[in-house]
Order: sequence, then C-alpha cells, then structure tokens
Amino acid sequence: MRRIKSQILQSLLKSSKSFWDLLDESHFTVKDFIKALNDLFREGFISVEDGILHLTEKGLKEIDRRILEFKAGICSGCEGKKIMFDGKFRSLLDDYVRVINDRPSPRIEFFQGYMREQDVISRIALMHYYGDLADKALILIGDDDLLSIALALTRLPSRIFVLDIDERLGEYIRRKSREHGLDIEFQKYNVSDPLPKDLIGAFDVFSSEPLETLSGLKAFLSRGVACLRNEGVGYFGLSTAEASFRKWMAVERMLLRMNCVITDAIRDFSRYKTLYEEANYEKFTIKLRFPVGVNPGIKWYKSTLIRFEVIGRAKPIVSPERHIPVKYIDRRDDVTNPFLYENTKNF
Repeated sequence: MRRIKSQILQSLLKSSKSFWDLLDESHFTVKDFIKALNDLFREGFISVEDGILHLTEKGLKEIDRRILEFKAGICSGCEGKKIMFDGKFRSLLDDYVRVINDRPSPRIEFFQGYMREQDVISRIALMHYYGDLADKALILIGDDDLLSIALALTRLPSRIFVLDIDERLGEYIRRKSREHGLDIEFQKYNVSDPLPKDLIGAFDVFSSEPLETLSGLKAFLSRGVACLRNEGVGYFGLSTAEASFRKWMAVERMLLRMNCVITDAIRDFSRYKTLYEEANYEKFTIKLRFPVGVNPGIKWYKSTLIRFEVIGRAKPIVSPERHIPVKYIDRRDDVTNPFLYENTKNF
C-alpha cells in the first residue's frame, strides 16, 4: 500500500489532477488504488475541490521536491507498445473501423468490453512482426474485440476460428463475413465445457482477452494452449485493474507448467472503454470518501499484452476433455464488476 500512496503523492506533486487522471496513471488494482486514495484523504494528505485533487501542506511535507528535476515518460509515438504500424496497416485500420461501425453493444452478463480499434491493429502488427500472422491458423477464445474481422481483412492467415459464448457475436461475424468476403469460422462455446476434439492441436496461434478470475484465467489459457500445435504461440491480455500481482504470479506458474515461456509483456498495450449502453464498469466510485465527477472519456482500464511460446509439445493443465468450473467474480481483487453492486446470486 505504501508504494501506491507514494505514486499518488508524487503524481499530485507534479500537478493537481482529477480522480480519473490519477486512476489512468495507476498500475495497481482499482480496489487497492481506492483504498490508498481514501486513506490519504482521511489522513489529510490530499484535499478535493471541484472534483480536482490537490496535495495539502501535510502532503507536501511527505514528498521530496527534487524528483521534479528528473523527467521520464512513455514514448508518445507508440504509447509504450514498442510496435508501430504503417503501410497497409494504415488502410486496414480505416477498413476495420468502417466494417464494425454497427457492432453489438457489450453486455455485462458476458463481462464484455472492447479495446480501441487502433489497439486491435497494433496487436495484429505485433503478430506480423513476429511471423505469427501470414499462413498461420489462428484460434480466438472470446472475440468481443472483433479481432477476427481485422485479421480476416488482412487476407494473410490460413484459418481464423472463433469460439465465443455470445451467439450475437457469432451472427454478427457471419454477416460481416458474407458482406465482405471474409473467411471466419465461428462456434458457440462456453470455456467451462470440454473442447471440441477437432480443435485440439489444430492451430499455430491462440489469442484471447480472458476472464480475470483465477479459475477464468486457468480455463481460457488451458483451452487455448490445448488448441496449439507443437511450438505454437499465444497472445492474451492481463490487467492490473482487476488482477493483483499475486494472480500474475499464478498465471506465470500456469504457463510454465504448460511448457510455455513468456517472450513479451507489453504494459498498457490495450485501452478499454468502461461505460456502454448496457454495461457500466465504474460503479466502484461509490466506495470513495469524496465525490467525483463523471468520467470525461478517459480510458483508464488498460491491459498488458503477453506473448508466449510453447517449448516443444503443449501440456494444458486441464485436460481438454474435462469440464472446468469457472467463477465469474473475484471478490478479493476486483471492484469493477457491475454484479458486485447488485443483489444477484447468479454469479
């Protein structure tokens, strides 16, 4: 908690900020961030005026002002992604935005939300950079980002297969495939269920933005690895907003047990909108000790992109023929799930 409080105080020393600006800078779970912020407010280190947070005199005494003499920041060109795209990727972004302009709205019962369109193209550009795109068979487990459509628009993969629990997405992807001559296969699938046998070991690349409960991560990653051929490759997102570093450590151990090694972990690679017509992932503000204004559009929810490679033969930690029980809410780490604020026993 001390590290979180120090980050907040150092940020406010540089300039006063709104709650949303501070949250955007955070690299800790939202739950821990809110606790640290409430503690600092209660202890008199920060004050709030018209929705803007300031250091008090007491707060100023806690920080060494010499830190202002040293400047560091993330590359503005690539936003810290380390990958930049050009050539046909530029027109791909335009085509992708145009094709998905009537996409289905996210639903909270499926814990959906989608990353920015430019982040989708950046993900594909990274795949291309590593040789994981052209003539490769790709499987996506969950696709509310509609990555499959952007992949298909490149005309480079040999096969694109989508597994998703939401049949609305299936109908949408099929329609877009017909309209634009895309070759995308879709099958409705619940990640808890055994994998269809014909998908096991049939793909070169796996991609997902998994549910971030521990059981959800286990299910998504185990299913994805089971779909990979020898020396296959995987891409998935993992946030710090929902997932503590304790959970990150568990994920690393899972991957090692499955004969997988992490090659890249690019922090804040993808940004997500958090307010939709049918889904509000910002109800946690009721836990603050002071009022905050409406989010002006800051995409504070960010996901680290992790790439891994299978060393030899994939060894999923759960047999693809077995059912995997999945919990949909992590009450220990998460405060962003809307169902935490409703009287429901379904999750």
